[in-house]
Amino acid sequence: MGFLGGLLIGLAGAVMLLGLGRIAGVSGLAARAIGLGSGMDSRAIALAFILGLPLGGALVAVVRPVSITFPSSVVVLVVGGLLVGFGTRLGSGCTSGHGVCGLSRLSLRSMTATALFMAAGFATVAAMRALGWT
Repeated sequence: MGFLGGLLIGLAGAVMLLGLGRIAGVSGLAARAIGLGSGMDSRAIALAFILGLPLGGALVAVVRPVSITFPSSVVVLVVGGLLVGFGTRLGSGCTSGHGVCGLSRLSLRSMTATALFMAAGFATVAAMRALGWT
């Protein structure tokens, strides 16, 4: 199932790039969808893309139910979300923009950003496990 999901993510990125000439970066599209971001993407396209993410996940969950777990602490979720948002702004993009679309275009900036956020993710998991938070 993961392989199929990866293919669909790649296909969505390719359609956005080849069809609209835009990178399928979720953070930028989300900002545009709620009216915070500016850019060439129409708000309708951004909104459709962002709404399609949970709807696609819901469709897959109906076809093949999955078990999802979250940290028991709301504080951990909120702090984590704020840190991800800060990192997205600091890195001028997110995993979809840099990790999927940027790497496929061999962008040095995206390679650097992806290496840094992967390293930060590894360090965060190691720290949370060491502190007993997982």
